[in-house]
This record gives sequence, structure tokens and C-alpha cells, in this order.
Amino acid sequence: MLKRRLYLQIYLTIIASLVLLVILSAVLWELFGRDRMDRDYLSSASIFVSMALPPADAPVAEQQEAIALLGRELDIAIALFDSRGELLASHRDVDMPSARRTAEPGWHRTRHGSVLSLVLPDGRWLIADPHEDDRPAPILSLLFMLGLVAVCVGLAALPLVRRLTKRLEQLQRGVERIGAGDLSARVAVKGRDEIAQLAESFNNAAEKIEKLVGAHRLLLANASHELRTPLSRIRLGLEMGQGRPTPERRTALKQDIAELDALIDEILLMSRLDAQDRVDGSQRVDLVALAAEECARYDEASLTGTAPEVPGDPRLLHRLLRNLLENAEKHGAPPIEIEIGTEDGMATMTVSDGGGGIAEADREKVFQPFYRGADRQNVNGYGLGLPLVRQIAEAHGGTAALIDRTRKRSAIKVSLPLSRREQGRPRE
Repeated sequence: MLKRRLYLQIYLTIIASLVLLVILSAVLWELFGRDRMDRDYLSSASIFVSMALPPADAPVAEQQEAIALLGRELDIAIALFDSRGELLASHRDVDMPSARRTAEPGWHRTRHGSVLSLVLPDGRWLIADPHEDDRPAPILSLLFMLGLVAVCVGLAALPLVRRLTKRLEQLQRGVERIGAGDLSARVAVKGRDEIAQLAESFNNAAEKIEKLVGAHRLLLANASHELRTPLSRIRLGLEMGQGRPTPERRTALKQDIAELDALIDEILLMSRLDAQDRVDGSQRVDLVALAAEECARYDEASLTGTAPEVPGDPRLLHRLLRNLLENAEKHGAPPIEIEIGTEDGMATMTVSDGGGGIAEADREKVFQPFYRGADRQNVNGYGLGLPLVRQIAEAHGGTAALIDRTRKRSAIKVSLPLSRREQGRPRE
């Protein structure tokens, strides 16, 4: 369907206004121009008048009688002059134009209105004065018509302008509500032009802001709760070791500090990933080499498959795979397998283990920060591993999700986009 572009609406409005202006100009021409400019009509009128009058050499009395009869029949003032400008006959007082324009055919302005001058074929000329003193001056009529044109154009443009500005005002109110803290503010999307696209973009941005702020609030609330546990243990250890702390106490304190440092590091990494849309993809990462390096840390982890290099951040991708392996080790059972391949222009990494899998109700919740299943409350960790996996994957333009396996019930698949060059290369 043709999109109703804003510039097209404005352009069509201008075209319609111009068409209206042309029509009204034609009316003005009919009222003020045609009877003055059409010389053919004036010439024909001169011939008819000469036929109604006696010849130029007729007695003056005869010409006066003919002029009086013509004036009475037409109810106008008439004056007849010879070719030298001498008055031959008249009927009532005629408002004469200036001498310079007297013998010129056409309508002429006088102090009290307009008079018609006709030059007869025999050289005589006639002045006809309608005496319509109550008729408005042509200039006033012209100004009235131009004003009418302006009003019509204004009325034609008003609905469209009001429609556009009303939607802009709705957008302004939506922005003000967002600025006032109402993150649920949305605006109605009407039409298919740029303003409708702007309203849709505003709604999408408002939804992302609401989700981001909500996630940050949840993260802050959960982080403050989780930070209390290692801090309490550190405080208790310091109080108990005020004299001479035992080696076991020192080791426990170091573990608590390391745990606290790791938790803060994960929280800061999540915040940094939230703050940026995409990571720097200028580097090319060999997933096979990366997976082999991480698998070397585990005794019962194996690697199969190949895939082209992907653009991304090596440090973040190391963190992604490490979190997957740690999650499989903590919550699953050996053996741990990593399968690397390509699918629909994406490089895929599937980490699976021999554990019992994740309950259907928890399949999306495991990607929420600080979430741990009911049967995993006593397992070490804070529930940030898989949320970081999904954040890192999405920061690279990919996805992370749980999948169903036939042999192993626990598997997480990460898909990362290949470079454009690798997408166009045929698979071997």
C-alpha cells in the first residue's frame, strides 16, 4: 500500500490551493477584465450604436433627439461628440474622464465611478455613464475577491495542518510524561506518514526505557541483597579474628573477598552491556580455538565441529563460553559437550551435558538476573551466569536460548552472526 508521506500531503495541499486560486482568478477575470480587454466586443457595440444614430452630417437636433431616446431607453447618461471633440448631443449630465483618455475606447475611471467610451466608425465618439454610484469600486471588489481566495485557501489547509499539529502535540505530551517519570506513557499511532513512524519509534523507545529501568531497579535490589551475604561473613570474620586470626579464618576471608569481587565484576559487566547496543566487531574471533582453550579447563569436556571466524570481542566471548561451561558443571552432569557449526548465516555453539535439564516453567526465568530454581538454592553462585550469556550474545547481534535434545535434556544454544564475507562464502 502506498505510504502517505508527509511531503506528499503538503504538496497535494499546495496543488489543490493553486487549482482553487486559478478557478477564482478566472472568476475575477470574468468580472473585471474581460469587458475591458475584449476589443472585439467594443467594436461590435460601436457599430450597433452608429446604426441607431443618425449619420454624422445629420442636423444637430436630429442627433439630439436620437441621443435622448437612447438614453431614456437605456436609463443612462449619454454624450455624443464629433471627431474634433465638440459636443453634439447629450442626455443628462455625464461624468467625463480625463481629456487624455476621452477618445480611447473602453471603460475609464472618473471621480464618481466608471464610464464607457465608444469610438464610432464615422469618427464620432460616445460617452455612456451608467451613474451606478452605489456600485463598489473595482479595486474594492478585487480586494474582496482576493480576501475570499485567502479565506478559501486557509479553510482548505486548516484540517490538514491541525491534524499534523495535533499528533505532534500528542508526541510532546508523551515526551513530557516520560520526562516526569511516567515510563508507561505511550502515544496513539495514526496514519502511515513520518509522524506515525515517529510515534511508533517513540513507543518503542519508551518500552525499551521502561524495560531497562525496570531491569536496573531489579538488578539494584537483588545486588544489594546478594552483597549482604559476603559482607556479613567478612564482618563476622573480622570480629571473630580481632586477636590472632587462624589460617582457616584468613582463607575464608580471602574466599569471601574473592566472591564479593566476582559478584561486583558481573554486576558491572551487566551494566556496561546494558549501556551499549552493540560491541566493537572489528576483531575476528576463531570460535574453535576459543572453545578449545576453555574446554582445557575441564576434565570431562569435549569439542566437535567447525565454523568460520565471527566478528566480536574475544574477551566477552571467552566470558560467554566460560559461563556456559560453569553452568553445565554446577547444575548439570558430565560429560559436557560443545558443538560448533553454522546455520542460516549464523555461527552456532551448543553446550550440553548429561544432567536432568531445566524445568519447563524455568526455561526463560534462568535468563533473569539473580534467578535460581527452587532446587538450586544451595548451589554456589548468584544467578548471573546465563543472563550474562544472553546479554553478550545479543550485544554481538545474536541469541541464546535453551533447546530440547533427544539424547541430553540440558542444552543451551548460542547463535552469532557471521561477517558478510563469510555469509557469502559457499559451505565446504
